[in-house]
Amino acid sequence: MAGLVLLVILVLHACSEVDAKSKFVSVSLDAKWESTPLMLETSEFLAKESNAMFWAFVDTVAEANTADMQDKEPKEVYEMILSIAEKLIPSKLQLGLLKFSLSLRSYSPAVEMHNQVAKDNNPPRDCDTFVDVQGKVTCDSKEMKRLINSATQRAMPELYPFDHHFLTTKKSGPVVILYTELGTSSFNLFHGELKKLAKRGMVDYVLRHFVKEPSEEKVRLAGYGVELAIKSTEYKAKDDTKMQAGEDEEDDLEDDEGKDVQGIVFSSLRMKHPDLKEKLKEFKKHLMMSSNELSPLKVWQLQDLSFQTAEKVLSSADEDMLETLQDLSQNFPSRAMSLAKVSVKDDMRKEVKQNQKYFEQYLNILPGESALFFNGLQYDLDISDVFTLLDTLRADAKIMEGLYSMGIKGESLSSLLKLDLKETGTSYAVDIRNGPIQYINDLEKDRRYQQWPSSVQDMLRPTFPGMLRHVAKNFFTMVFMVDPSQPDARDLLKMAESFYVHNAPIRLGLLFVVNNEKEVDGEQDAGVALYRAFNFVKTANTVSAALSFLTDVFDKVQAGDLTADQVVAEFRSQYQDEDVNMVFSSDSDYDDGRISSAEYFSRIGLTSLPQVLLNGVPLKKETLNQDSFEEGVVMEIMKQTPDFQKAVYKGELTDRDNVLDWIMEKENVLPRLNDQILDTKDKRYLQFGHDAGLIDVNKAGTYTDMTDKELTASLAASMVYMKRQEEADKHPITMWVVADLSSPAGRAHLYSAVRHLKHSHTLRVGIVHNPRSLSTKLYEGSQIPLAIHTALGTQVPHIARSFVTKLLKEDNIHAILEGTKSLSDLEVHGMVMEVYLKALDVQTVAFLQFHSAFCTHVLGFEPGARGVIVNGRIIGPLKDQETFIEDDYNLLEKYTLKSSAEKIVQMLTGFTEDTKRVSDMVMQVGSLLMSNQQASIASRTDVQFAGDQHSVLKIPAKPEEPAYDVTFIVDPVSREAQKVTPLLRALLKVANLKIQIFMNCREKLSEMPLKNYYRYVIGSELEFSSRESLGAVATFHGLPQKSLLTLNMNPPEGWLVEAVRTQYDLDNIMLDEVDKGINAEFELEYLLLEGHCHDQNSGQPPRGLQFVLGTRSQQAVVDTIVMANLGYFQLKAKPGAWMLQLRHGRSEEIYKIASHERTDSPPDSPNITVVMNSFLSKIIKVKVSKKPGRESDDLLGGEEDKRGGLWDSLSSSLSGPSEEGNRETKVNIFSVASGHLYERFLRIMMLSVVKNTKSKIKFWFLKNYLSPTFKEFIPYYAREYGFEYELVQYKWPRWLHQQTEKQRIIWGYKILFLDVLFPLDVEKIIFVDADQVVRADIQELYDLDLGGAPYGYTPFCDSRKEMDGFRFWKSGYWASHLAGRKYHISALYVVDLKRFRKIAAGDRLRGQYQGLSQDPNSLSNLDQDLPNNMIHQVNIKSLPQEWLWCETWCSDDEKSKAKTIDLCNNPQTKEPKLNAAKRIVAEWEEYDNEARRIFENFTSNKPTLGSLSAGHIEAQETSTQPRDEL
Repeated sequence: MAGLVLLVILVLHACSEVDAKSKFVSVSLDAKWESTPLMLETSEFLAKESNAMFWAFVDTVAEANTADMQDKEPKEVYEMILSIAEKLIPSKLQLGLLKFSLSLRSYSPAVEMHNQVAKDNNPPRDCDTFVDVQGKVTCDSKEMKRLINSATQRAMPELYPFDHHFLTTKKSGPVVILYTELGTSSFNLFHGELKKLAKRGMVDYVLRHFVKEPSEEKVRLAGYGVELAIKSTEYKAKDDTKMQAGEDEEDDLEDDEGKDVQGIVFSSLRMKHPDLKEKLKEFKKHLMMSSNELSPLKVWQLQDLSFQTAEKVLSSADEDMLETLQDLSQNFPSRAMSLAKVSVKDDMRKEVKQNQKYFEQYLNILPGESALFFNGLQYDLDISDVFTLLDTLRADAKIMEGLYSMGIKGESLSSLLKLDLKETGTSYAVDIRNGPIQYINDLEKDRRYQQWPSSVQDMLRPTFPGMLRHVAKNFFTMVFMVDPSQPDARDLLKMAESFYVHNAPIRLGLLFVVNNEKEVDGEQDAGVALYRAFNFVKTANTVSAALSFLTDVFDKVQAGDLTADQVVAEFRSQYQDEDVNMVFSSDSDYDDGRISSAEYFSRIGLTSLPQVLLNGVPLKKETLNQDSFEEGVVMEIMKQTPDFQKAVYKGELTDRDNVLDWIMEKENVLPRLNDQILDTKDKRYLQFGHDAGLIDVNKAGTYTDMTDKELTASLAASMVYMKRQEEADKHPITMWVVADLSSPAGRAHLYSAVRHLKHSHTLRVGIVHNPRSLSTKLYEGSQIPLAIHTALGTQVPHIARSFVTKLLKEDNIHAILEGTKSLSDLEVHGMVMEVYLKALDVQTVAFLQFHSAFCTHVLGFEPGARGVIVNGRIIGPLKDQETFIEDDYNLLEKYTLKSSAEKIVQMLTGFTEDTKRVSDMVMQVGSLLMSNQQASIASRTDVQFAGDQHSVLKIPAKPEEPAYDVTFIVDPVSREAQKVTPLLRALLKVANLKIQIFMNCREKLSEMPLKNYYRYVIGSELEFSSRESLGAVATFHGLPQKSLLTLNMNPPEGWLVEAVRTQYDLDNIMLDEVDKGINAEFELEYLLLEGHCHDQNSGQPPRGLQFVLGTRSQQAVVDTIVMANLGYFQLKAKPGAWMLQLRHGRSEEIYKIASHERTDSPPDSPNITVVMNSFLSKIIKVKVSKKPGRESDDLLGGEEDKRGGLWDSLSSSLSGPSEEGNRETKVNIFSVASGHLYERFLRIMMLSVVKNTKSKIKFWFLKNYLSPTFKEFIPYYAREYGFEYELVQYKWPRWLHQQTEKQRIIWGYKILFLDVLFPLDVEKIIFVDADQVVRADIQELYDLDLGGAPYGYTPFCDSRKEMDGFRFWKSGYWASHLAGRKYHISALYVVDLKRFRKIAAGDRLRGQYQGLSQDPNSLSNLDQDLPNNMIHQVNIKSLPQEWLWCETWCSDDEKSKAKTIDLCNNPQTKEPKLNAAKRIVAEWEEYDNEARRIFENFTSNKPTLGSLSAGHIEAQETSTQPRDEL
């Protein structure tokens, strides 16, 4: 009988478990565009690797049998693609990353972008492939040839950075763009023809993707998170719970009279079967622990949950640890009860705490915080996404495989990867002592500084941070090198004058670099006029007075180009008695130093103006503007000050020393600098290949089929070097001098290098020949290159250097060429001339052919061009008149040694005794590490820790492959654990990983650390069913049935996602009310384009400036407004090539675009092209300037643009566009809602507004949280009642402190973005809460005078006295802060947007929010507390009390006067809102029934209302108002 009872119990339990687990929540996310072919995505993956690999893939596809590809199953196509890719991808790691990329569909936006560009070019109907021949389109190959012949008569087409140009040495002939889908028969036909023409140099062949008939499926996405957050409060600690533990556990298990556990009444069973008491107790305990329903934990049970979770993970089997960590973190609410029973080992707890000391000291990571490192690079868990990580993994894969191929493995490989190869702290300076610099002041001699302390010891005096020490010593000498006639010099010279006037402790000097022609007229050339006028005033007065004259001229000109006439006119006004001709004419007496100044500037190596040098160190270009200059100067002074203090303290710098001389004698000061060496942008590096496939460069052959890596590897293997002496030491610096030695310029270039080599122990020099002309026979001028090449091949390195040095002297060159000397006459000591001459007789020019091919294909140099390659870094090509002298080689050696070579040599010490191999490896490793852009931008970190025996989850790497070193510091009960753990599990299937997970637990928790269930959607490879690919989905099982959950999407920062299909309320999920489960489908609607805009002259954001984003055929599709906060703006777009312009109206009338960065068009182009082709965030920078004559105009101060708003309208008026003359009679109402209940309230609120208001109504709704059902219904509703509506959408900016709870995010949207949510022509808007009922004509409130305040709110009622205990604003902080003013409620407010923008209220609110929101205890009611907190900075107009009545705070006597009734929460009764609505608002049920009837009509007629489907709504709206913006 007992067995039967237990069997029944087990069956009942099993049934309940099955029932619970059968209810699920499943979430999928698709892109809005059709699925792109995997073949094309693979080609884009390979294009990122190199253009050569892209075209190799294209050729392989063309040669493969892909004609029947359309008939194959998706899995067969996928396997075919991988088989083609395997032939080109050299490694297992890269192939794994390709599979991972395809599973993420990471290159789908790139393919779709190509497709959109193709559609913009009007493809011929019924053609799956077509060509664009400089503006003419055809899909006929014969017609294509005719168009090519006539192409020169037409303009060049627009080309983009993403374009795939066929591999040819020169891009010549007309541009032919092939739009095609790889693998189709028509592709093969056109590709074959164009390839032949391109190889012959007849066309510039460009390939773009075009899919004529896309798949009906959408692109299923991955790389995002989904959470189900618990909305109830049952997880807060409760002291009265019946759940016990420890000593009271037994009593609790039996104190259950009449109560059931999962449907079983254990008290009855114990009475009937006392012999099974112990077994029943154990079984009941099991059911209680495994139940899906959530039980509250006591406070003491919460305290150690972080450590207990870590203990549970680390006590699992090694192979299960990562999976256990994922399960516990992602399902934490259901696991918390069992985790509270886990005992924590002392060794684990102790080690965690010891490690935490290291993390805080070295990484600034506190207990409970998380950090993820891949090969030492920190991956930002807040803003980065898996697509960013994929790029990092791909970049590091090249380095890892390169190092591995050199025999560098294990810890040595990891250590090399983590080398800090950023720009060094050394700032190189130029010696400024001997230049023709005109100094304005002298701190040591001028009377104005006599009261300052004058000892160097005063540099040790303490001062406030950021304050400069006023010492009468020339510690800091700042020289302005400018052409004063240029606009970029004006602000700098004004700053120089300001520094002088305000007694900055800096010696100021000027060097004017103007036209240096001898015969030049100052009355025609503005620069020369300024120079001569300056000299005159300086002679007649002082240098400072002369500078004041220049700034007076600038003040008169304001903007635009300066003319000589303006200079002369100002001179005449100030010096009326002077002879103008004597000062400005070509034979002026005030021209001294003009030519020598230009020569000096050229001599010190700086190539661009303006320049500002502080103690000889050039300030960064980005600081040379009015906005950043002062900060840049102070930062550089602060950087140099410790060196002075250290020298003074050690007695190395005393009062007897000349400070400037002391500075200029330092090691980092050189006679010459070179921008090409010091410029950190756009560096290029060689890619050294493997030794396999090397060729003999001295044998004639063709090299067109060799890859860049093969050419480079062959050249490196054949390179013979010159050295200083015959020493066997390793050489950290390898220079290849690129030159045409048959030309004087090329020989001078090499001569400077070998002259420098004479003084260097760390350098070896090789030669790369780049002849201007080439022949298979000995050609005129080849004698010298042959002579030098033979000398290197036959003589020992230092003898070869001596001979080459002698040979390169031009006197000897001329003598040899004229026959007056022979090579034997140039013999140097130790040279074996007989061997040399014998080898020279048989030397061919084959090596010149190879070197020429290398220069053309790998370096991209024109024949004859000069350059230098140092440890793989390519410098050049140098301009014809540009010199690279001995001082430049010296700087280049020092710079390379300090930044990378010394560190690499140190790491390779002991690796091999072969000094040549070490030298080669330093060159190749340096190029490999520095070629990865991450290496020169971000620091790599070697994580320091105390121990890893008891608290670290370790997964070893496979020793036979290069491995990523992954370090994850994490609190196991954190969002980071939820997100990163599944990512690591996926990556383990993709690549070889060495993983260390350090537990960074928190102690003494007072609340549940995780109140959500979480899934991170990620896979390692695409999966397929029989007919289709199976994309990743987020699936939740085993959820609590009776807890209220809300679903939130956590996509990457640059994604705008919306729900498109689900019948359930995702804001209020109760699985107990669901039959089987919930399926929710989301869509990636747009990609986000972000930017920062500033005025070029003032440096300030042009607040209120509007940008539009469009295409060639439709110039304005979306638009936005620039914030004052950081000049931030955002736009949304689908994949494609877009044009960014100023919006027509005041923006375009007042401003013009001056420059831009990170766009896809040249920086100086007035037309900005922005390509959206990636899931990665795109952030651009734009600078604008005011047009001449509009300098005093204010965007927000004049008449606003009256044209209709190009704003984020997903809908337009269904009753037709509004008339311009009726604009003032339209009332704009703004509201937000989330969840079906509040959307029901919202429909009723809208009905009450429409029925009580005579004016036209336009509703504005925040689109972000509306359900698909509401978005489908709203057009129908608008048509029924004749109102207008728009859906506005804004992505919370990444720089603004993020909220994580949905309700607080919605509150934030109510107040933080009012200035940018609506177009400028919306001058006033009223916010009405969704749960409000309006009883009066809202026009009355719309017309209310706000008395100059930007917004008006209704104060909280204080007439219901029984609620006094809940009026928190009556005491404490709020009573003190408000100082007698009212505390206002945010359920209803009216905003004067014109005034709001004018006083920058939005920017002020965001600034205050940013400061306060860092404290989790602040802004409890964000939308309400923020404006009340800012009441003294942003005034609030108190609206009449009758405009908002709510029962909670207002007395019943006032209800009859109420113009709106709000269903405020009642903290005393906690009455459900629906019950309160029916009880409080007499007309509510009537409205509810009417709204319900309309909704039922809509749903019943929905099949016949195809025009109102979600997809068609947008199409319909774009036909009347062709835009859809933020």
